[in-house]
Amino acid sequence: MDLKELRDQIDQIDIQIQDLFEQRMDVVKSVAAYKKQHQLPVLHTNREDEVIRQVTERAAPEYASGEKVLFTNIMDISKCSQKKLIQSNNPFLEHSVPFSPDIAAKVACQGVPGAYSHIAARALFKEDIIHFYRHFEEVFQAVINEEADYGILPIENSNAGSVVEVYELLKKYNIYIARRIKIEVNHCLAALPGTQLSDIKCVFSHEQGIQQCSSFIHQHNLTAHSYSNTAAAAEYVAQSDPNQYFAAICSNLGAQIHGLQILSDHISNIDENYTRFICISKKPQYSKEDNIISISFSLPHTVGSLYRMLTKFSVYGINMQKIESKPIGNKNFDIMFYLDFTGNLKDENVSALLNDLAADLLQFKYLGNYIEI
Repeated sequence: MDLKELRDQIDQIDIQIQDLFEQRMDVVKSVAAYKKQHQLPVLHTNREDEVIRQVTERAAPEYASGEKVLFTNIMDISKCSQKKLIQSNNPFLEHSVPFSPDIAAKVACQGVPGAYSHIAARALFKEDIIHFYRHFEEVFQAVINEEADYGILPIENSNAGSVVEVYELLKKYNIYIARRIKIEVNHCLAALPGTQLSDIKCVFSHEQGIQQCSSFIHQHNLTAHSYSNTAAAAEYVAQSDPNQYFAAICSNLGAQIHGLQILSDHISNIDENYTRFICISKKPQYSKEDNIISISFSLPHTVGSLYRMLTKFSVYGINMQKIESKPIGNKNFDIMFYLDFTGNLKDENVSALLNDLAADLLQFKYLGNYIEI
């Protein structure tokens, strides 16, 4: 028998498998209807364990592990189908309120005037309602205590990666993401008016700003000093003695606000450097344009737990955009996962997926449905 004949034989077997799978799913619909009528849970762990035990006993030894995976997947697909058919509410949408930047009275912004967070805040809100806080946690507390309607914080840089402290605070506080905005990080070298680039010996900036402009710093033989953030560095240089010839690596806005002269613009090592900022709120927000959903959760230390969770996204036909893990910091070395996926709360597949994940995952937390600007 040649290869074509063997493949034809496999094709015929696949048709039989497909027909039997569809027959099984038709029966699953009837099971879902029965469970809904009698208010029974979808998950029946003992039943699943029994099915897998029988499959393993029937299987030829060389195929046992593969058949276990196959039937585990089939049962996961069946459960997703049942949950979608049984769900009767959409609690994530029901508890959401409209995103209302125009009626906000106060916005808490991490940083100081001229920081990149200030640029992000100005893209969403009026200048006169933006108030500055030095620390990330102060922004969370201002929103939680209703001192501010919204808060602006950095979450991720395209080169430096995630802002770990903000992720930790998302875990600590019951807060939601209402919007996300992407800001280009355009570093410039700024100094007191009348200063020449050749005069500069010392430069001040945030540690990341120094790293991102290291080529420029080395090229001009400058001594770099780390500062709390780029805008604070600009403020420090603005108040310095003109004879010290200090300069700051900061944003154009930071230079403008503190009355500095830009000696050189676009000094980053790479041309494309972006930071994502999140706009947080005390209540979950919603608009029909929202197309990103963020969640966090942990998983049990069992074989295939992450794989089985990810299978749900394929079954519901939903695109996962990003997943990353952060250590929880307990004695069991547990991991907290943060996941973004494409979707809107009004989509029934999205609603079914969220209900499914909320029921199955440990420490599940819905972080918001929003759009990136």
